[in-house]
Amino acid sequence: MATHWDALQAKLLPHAFLRSDFLLCLLDQFGQGRELLAYREDDIGWTAALLLRPRGKGRWNSFQPSQLPMGPVLLPADEDLEAALQSLLRALPGLVLGVGLTQLDSLAHMGPFDGARLRHQHYIDTAWVDVENGFEAYWEGRGKNLRQNTRKQLKKIEATGVTPRLEMIDTPELVALAIKQYGMLENSGWKAELGTAISVDGAQGRFYRQALESAAAAGRARIYRYWFGDEVVAMDLCVHQDDCLVILKTAYQQAHQAVSPSTLMRAEEFKAVFDEGRFKRIEFFGRVMEWHTRWTDKSRPLMHLTAYRWAWLKALQDRLNRSKTRAA
Repeated sequence: MATHWDALQAKLLPHAFLRSDFLLCLLDQFGQGRELLAYREDDIGWTAALLLRPRGKGRWNSFQPSQLPMGPVLLPADEDLEAALQSLLRALPGLVLGVGLTQLDSLAHMGPFDGARLRHQHYIDTAWVDVENGFEAYWEGRGKNLRQNTRKQLKKIEATGVTPRLEMIDTPELVALAIKQYGMLENSGWKAELGTAISVDGAQGRFYRQALESAAAAGRARIYRYWFGDEVVAMDLCVHQDDCLVILKTAYQQAHQAVSPSTLMRAEEFKAVFDEGRFKRIEFFGRVMEWHTRWTDKSRPLMHLTAYRWAWLKALQDRLNRSKTRAA
């Protein structure tokens, strides 16, 4: 199964977080044991595949833990989505009234989405950086404030006698320590107050260690560590496939917030990526925030799709949604 999934994934959506080893790590830590793999095949092999989870009576949704940037949905870009999802509805066990596909990339699914039994909803806009024309041209194209503030903060650190340095980890042997250090960074800030910071012994810590060790063993992971002397002050957890590098998570040491260690790290990290010439895109895959816009002016939507078994079900849901909107 994993071999078939990965062959289709490499053809349709070559992001490392959609490879079977990454998804299996997610299932190990966040699966409920009720997930289902649906696939379609012809004489040549698999032509479509989705990882689903039941959601209430008569409904299924994509398996979508918060650690997964996009829904595990592999459908050809030229697919008739309404027809494909109607076929899926009837293939799933029991009487299925609806299927929701979450966090789909508009680059891979361009529509149309105007079917009588298909609903299209905007989820978020996500940002990316095109790696082209060299770092100097890219950096010159950034806002004046970002360039000046980065230079100013770097001088402020160096004036204390500390020389910042960037380190890149891409071997599995160093992942465990890196995840422990990453958890310490998250626990120094607001995520600790919310109880969402990574802990080595928690499900998140176990997942990121397992997933990044597996990806690193396959040559598809990078962890960037930024140091002030002998102290780690910022980190990026990344995976990559083909010419696309994805930043999964970022953390920094709250005590150094005044000098923006994550900004200093990213400037040096991006320069290294541009200079390397291996990747063509750096993806953030999260809701566009103000700080994203300092690094890029490019964004695109992610969306949710819902397929209904009958058109009247969609119409009924539309009326209920309008009623809720008026009541609010």
